[in-house]
Amino acid sequence: MDHNPARSYQTQAVMTASPAKLVAMLYGKAIGALREAIEAIRAGDIERRWRANATAQEIVAHLYGTLDLDRGGDVAGNLEQLYRFMLRRLPQIDLRNDAAVAEEILGLLEPLARSWEELAERGPDAAQGGGPAGVAAGAPSGTSPNGSAAAGGRPGDPPRPRPISVSA
Repeated sequence: MDHNPARSYQTQAVMTASPAKLVAMLYGKAIGALREAIEAIRAGDIERRWRANATAQEIVAHLYGTLDLDRGGDVAGNLEQLYRFMLRRLPQIDLRNDAAVAEEILGLLEPLARSWEELAERGPDAAQGGGPAGVAAGAPSGTSPNGSAAAGGRPGDPPRPRPISVSA
């Protein structure tokens, strides 16, 4: 049993969140990680920068891996291109110790986060059909967001991204 009230509250928030809210929380965590990387660069803390950037990369990779290109249409296709771009640029933060790259990616993530927050505030009915980005929101029960069976999928299905935590 977890006796940390803040962690318990955060766990409860995740467990009861709508799919759109969960996506918004992932964006928020990626944004926070990139801000942490920028602070670490300014402080000269290489390890902290690396950990923060690794978190941002993991989240973007998860969002990319859960895109539903079949149901998401053009929006999901555009997000696929954005995520690929981000995944190519994020390693440059570490290779060059470059806060400008983190700020560039923040400029792409922040409007997306606002869109998902707005969708989440509209309620569960607004999130039906995959949300504004055709990603994890609205996946049928018993399937992963990419449409494969929840229990490991069928042979030939793309691998499912491993779950990531949106809590602290």
